[in-house]
Amino acid sequence: MPPLFFFLLLFIGIPLVEIYLLIEVGGIIGAFPTVLMVVFTAVLGVTLIRIQGFSTLQKAQMNMNQGQLPAIEMLEGVMLFFAAICLLMPGFFTDTIGFLLLIPPLRRWLAKQIIASSLLRAQVSGFRTQGDYFEGEYEDLTPEQQHERNQAKIRQVRIIEGKVQDKD
Repeated sequence: MPPLFFFLLLFIGIPLVEIYLLIEVGGIIGAFPTVLMVVFTAVLGVTLIRIQGFSTLQKAQMNMNQGQLPAIEMLEGVMLFFAAICLLMPGFFTDTIGFLLLIPPLRRWLAKQIIASSLLRAQVSGFRTQGDYFEGEYEDLTPEQQHERNQAKIRQVRIIEGKVQDKD
C-alpha cells in the first residue's frame, strides 16, 4: 500500500466514516444519548485497558523471569496502546476497533500472526533470526516449534562461574 493512500485513508477516510456514523446514530437515538455513549465507551475502554495492561505486563515479567523473550506480550502492549487511542477518539468506528483489540484471544492471535509474518520476511530477505543459529537442523518444524527447540538448546549451554585475578 503506497504511503499516500495510507495517510489519505487514515486522515480523511476514518473521520468521514466517524462523522457519518455519529450523524446516523444521533438521528436514531438523539444527540445527547449519542454524546453520552461516546463518553461512556471512552471511560469503559480506559478502565478495561488498565486492567488488561497490568495483566500483560505481569505475563511479560513472568516470561522474562523464565528467560524467555516476551515478544507476544510486547506486541499485545502496543495493541493495547493503539486500542486506548481508538477508544479515546470520539466515534463508533474507532471504538469498535478499540474494543476488538481488548479481546485477549484475538489480540494474542494477531500478535502471533505479526511475529510469524515478520520472521518469514526476515528469513526471506536474508536477515539472521534466532533459528539461523542452529540452521538446517529442523526445517520441517513450524516457527514456534523451532523457537522451542532453540530455547532448549540454549538452556543446555553450560555456564562455568569463576573469579578473575590480575597478577602482575
